[in-house]
Formats: sequence, structure tokens, C-alpha cells
Amino acid sequence: MKTIYKITFMAVAALFAFSCEQGIDPITPMEPGADEAAPTVTINYPQEGTKIKVNEAVTSINIKFEVEDDIEIASISVNLDGTEISSYNEFKDYRRVQEEYLYEELNDGSHVLTITATDIEGKSTSESVNFEKEPAYVPMYDGEVFYMPFDGDNIELVSITQPTVVGNPGFAGEGIQGGNAYAGAEGSYLTFPTEGLQGSEFSAAFWVKVNATPDRAGVLVMGPEDSANPDNQNVRTSGFRLFRENAGGMQRFKLNVGTGESDSWFDGGAAADVDPSADEWTHIAFTIGASKATVYIDGVVAKEGEFAGVDWTGCDVLSIMSGAPRFTGWGHLSDQSFMDELRIFNKELSAQEIATIIENESGNAVDRSQYGEVFHMPFEGDLTETIGDLNATAVGNPGFAGSGKVGANAYQGAADSYVSVPATSLQSDEFSATFWYKVNATPDRAGILVMGPKDTDNPDAQNKRTSGFRFFREGGETNQIFKLNVGSGEADSWFDGGAAATIDPTANSGWVHMAFTISATQCTVYIDGEVVAQGDFTGVDWTGCDLLSIGSGAPRFTGWGHGADQSQLDDLFIFDKALTQAEVQAIASGN
Repeated sequence: MKTIYKITFMAVAALFAFSCEQGIDPITPMEPGADEAAPTVTINYPQEGTKIKVNEAVTSINIKFEVEDDIEIASISVNLDGTEISSYNEFKDYRRVQEEYLYEELNDGSHVLTITATDIEGKSTSESVNFEKEPAYVPMYDGEVFYMPFDGDNIELVSITQPTVVGNPGFAGEGIQGGNAYAGAEGSYLTFPTEGLQGSEFSAAFWVKVNATPDRAGVLVMGPEDSANPDNQNVRTSGFRLFRENAGGMQRFKLNVGTGESDSWFDGGAAADVDPSADEWTHIAFTIGASKATVYIDGVVAKEGEFAGVDWTGCDVLSIMSGAPRFTGWGHLSDQSFMDELRIFNKELSAQEIATIIENESGNAVDRSQYGEVFHMPFEGDLTETIGDLNATAVGNPGFAGSGKVGANAYQGAADSYVSVPATSLQSDEFSATFWYKVNATPDRAGILVMGPKDTDNPDAQNKRTSGFRFFREGGETNQIFKLNVGSGEADSWFDGGAAATIDPTANSGWVHMAFTISATQCTVYIDGEVVAQGDFTGVDWTGCDLLSIGSGAPRFTGWGHGADQSQLDDLFIFDKALTQAEVQAIASGN
């Protein structure tokens, strides 16, 4: 090797000497020419509109860019939000630079990246892009462990995980929220690993706009592998299968859940049908508890039943919008419908929790916190007050309607029955109440909401009206008049709209929105957002008003026979301010 090296070196030296002797220069210098153009700048990452989604509040970003110049680049400056974070003035190639810069302190929010390049003649070019680091997603609901908004990508935001994409699913260009949704396609679906999604309780909720082609499809499937039938899989002894199939032109949603040794079916028949020709978004939810499973359509129970609890053996894949690969034996393949706002929970959701999700996501939700909301009783199968954790007491046997104006249920009045809650935390100089009401004219008079003092002089016919308020109805079978009475300390004031405040139960058997407001100078009663009674007064006095009665005048307003109301009442709110008419109308339309 040494000999070869010496020969080679000597040969090169001889060639160089020969070249010089012949007057040949091995390197010929060239004039660079005129510097005519400014540099060009290309930002490869981030690009305009990039959204960075991570769970950390501060993260890093690898900035990538290119700069070119016709003669020579003199300097490059990298600015983020107006501050220089890096600069360059030495280059291996003075005409073309490809560079990456790792910035490690990127905070939440919108950002502007600007890269400026200057050539040796002083000509400069700047290019900018706007991008965003989104705040880490914080689950909105108790028990939420999985959330896919489908807003132009398929990322799962709780774990910041991208799915495995099979085929070519797309995006709808519309959505129930966020402006976009998943659009199914033939032979296409998404899969996720199931780690962290399984427990003794499980719930899923989402919106779907049904496409009846194909006439059957898998929607959500978490099942085991059927190794005996790899091309026709259908082992149903563990996991679950939510799917749809044709039912006389409707699409019927069904749930199958494996219990270990067998499987249980939750098929609501016609109650679980969705009309695909309506071309509307429908909310679907199902819950799996330790002893019961339930399917909901638009918040209403379509099917529920007892079973022995779910078994998760072998269920390592969640399929979204197809039965494939684990539930194909009956042809429930890719769903070409739209899906939006998919959430999974590690608990059995209540009907009220599902109703809240629907309200929040449907665009009908009203942010009542801006109005001073202090009390909410939704009546979703219980008497839970959701804001102040007030403990309600049931007197007699009040019930539930089995359906409601908002959500899946409502209060159903009964003879000698009502609900009471402590009232002192609900009192202020201003007060408003709103609720939905379906009147029953039997009995022909009843208390609806009463917050009054004890009448110790008349314990069996109480009627002290110098403090608090009494909202009630009275009349006949075809004319129920709604009235408000408010005590100002020494006296009481009446707000009776007469015919304007009258409902004919025989002509209007549906839900009506009721509201009344009390300010320091005026009281107003609204029916369906319209003023039916209004007047000046000197302000409410709350002396002795320690109890709110719901669905009756009892026990504090019984002297004129305004006892228990057998009507239905839903979504009762109380506010610590006098709502405006626009606010009352917004709340009514929002529900």
C-alpha cells in the first residue's frame, strides 16, 4: 500500500508540473457578475396555519427554511413574534442555504415566524408564516378519556395520538362543531389501540349524519380476533359492536356486548331508527355498566337492559366507522356516513350527562354563567341540583315524565306532592327564574314556584305575602292564567297579565317557556319570551324566606288553594340578576 501511495503522489506531481509547463491553469477564476436579485426565502416548517397539538404547555419546534441568492448571502435572521431567536452569517454555500433551528421554548398561543435574508449588496427579503400552538386539551367531562373532533385531522386529543388510517377516509367540510367532520369512504376506517379505554364501565358519544349506502355498516367496534375465520370475523363473546342496518328504509342502530361466555343484544327496534333521508345530524350514545347497557338516540333511551358485565379478552383494537377487521361476518363493513365529536368515557354516563353533551355540542347551548346562574335542576330522572349542590327534599310522590323538553326527562307533578330546597343562597336584590312547562289544568289552580315566609298565624292555610314571591296559575279547563306576587317588606305587589298571561291547555298541550324577573324597581313575567305582565315596585324583601317550593304552593302559600301542580316542568334555572328580554329569549331559543 505504501508503494502504491508513492507512485500515485509522484504521478499527480508530474501532471501538475506538465500542466504548468504547457501554460494550463487547472482552476480558472470567473467573474461573479452583477448582483441583480434579492434573496429568496422559503419556510418549510411551520407552514401558514400549522397547529401544534401536544400535551405540554411549553414545547419545542424544529424550524426549517431555505435561502437562495444569485451571488452571495450575507446574513439570515430568524424572528419569532418580533424577537430574534437565531442568526447566521457564515455559510458553506453562500448561494444556497438549507437550515434547521430547534426552538425549545414555544408557548401556547398564536405566533408569527419571520425569516429575513440579506445579500452582500444589502438587498433583503422577509417571509412570514402564522401558526399556533394550541393549549393542551383538557377533558370537558367527568371520565372522558378519548376525544376526536375531526377538525381536518384525525388526531385523538387526550393522548395526542394519530390513528392507523385504512383506505382513504376523508373530511366532510361540515360538522356539528368546528366546521368539519369525518367522512367515511368505501373500504376505509380508523383504528386505535385500546390501552386505557377498557374498564368495568364504558360509554361512547358522537354525532352521525347517516348515509344509507351501504345499507349496513359497523360504526364502533372493539372486539377480539376471530382466528378461525380471518376473512369473516365474528367472535362476539368479548368487547362490543355498535352497528347499523336497514330497517324498511330506516337505519337501525344496534349494540352487541360480550360477557365472556356469551353476548347480549340491545336492539331498540323502531325506537333506535334514524331516517337517512332527513340528512340531519343525530346524536348517538351508548353506555356499558357493570349490570346494564343503554343505547340513546338524541338523548332518549332507545334500548336498555340488564346483562352480566363486559369482558375485554382479546380486544386490542378499536375500529371507527367500520366493523373491519374484527366484525365482518355479517357484512358490517365501512360506513360512508359522517361522524363528528367522538368521545369515550371510563364511566357509565347518566341521561343528564348525555343531555349536557348534546346541548353543548349542538350549538344550542347558552352560556348562562354570564347571566348569573346560581341554580339548575334538570330533572333527568333525579332531583339533583347541579350548581350549588343544594339538597332537595321530595314531599309526597312527585315523579318523572319519561321525556322532556331538554334531555330525556322532566318533573312530573302529582297530587299532594312537590320538591323543596333551601333558599337563602338563592336570594339577592335581583332574581330571575326560567323553566319549561307543560300545563295540566287539573287541578284548576296550583302553585308553581314559591319562596315565602311562614304564616304562623295560619299554619294550615298559609298566605303571608309581605316577603318573597309566589308564582302560580289559576282558572279553568281552557284558561289557565299565570300570576306573580312579590313582597316588598310592608306590602305585596301583583303582576297579573290577564288574557296575555293565559294558556288554553286544550289548544296548547306542548312545552311553553316561562320566566319571571325581579329587580329593585320592576317585575316582569314572560311566556315564550314575550312580556305578559310588567310593573314598577319598590324591591323584594326576603325576610323569613328560607324555603323554595317547586311544583306546589305548599307549605307557605296554601290559603287560596294553590296546592300541588300536576303539570310537567323541565330545566329550571335561577339567576342572581334581573334578566333582560333578550337574555330570556336567548335562553329559550338555546334550549
